[in-house]
Amino acid sequence: MAASFIGGRGGKRARYRPLAEINVTPLVDVMLVLLIVFMVTAPLMTSGVPVDLPKANAQPINNDSEPLTVSMNAAGKIFLQDQEVAAEDLVPKLQAIAKNNPERRIFVRGDKDLAYGKVMQTMGTIAQGGFTKVALLAEQTGGTTKPPAKPAAPAVRPKG
Repeated sequence: MAASFIGGRGGKRARYRPLAEINVTPLVDVMLVLLIVFMVTAPLMTSGVPVDLPKANAQPINNDSEPLTVSMNAAGKIFLQDQEVAAEDLVPKLQAIAKNNPERRIFVRGDKDLAYGKVMQTMGTIAQGGFTKVALLAEQTGGTTKPPAKPAAPAVRPKG
């Protein structure tokens, strides 16, 4: 803390008065250094690979009782539960099973060798059929040697 000295001549006792000014120069220096650091590092943190994602109209999922499962194998064949269905018959069969309940949850499982666009196209078709709870499923990795019979949770929530 800075103080000014008043007096001091002739053996009189000196009085110190506190100086009430704040030196902001160190504060400005630190702020400018931080500004430069953030300006340099911010573009490095937003690096990514440009990807042309397919479009799909789907809503986020919520929890409900028994979901329907639509699976797609590596050849692109579509299965509703365990029965093979044609792509054009998928939505009518889903509506019949769900009794026209758009809140019925539907899980879409696609083989890892199947094109991503084909899976998203199927999800979009289901969503355009009026279903609002459509989600992708993936197998969870965790050190188990045999894959689970049913995936435990949706891995991706498509946004509409």
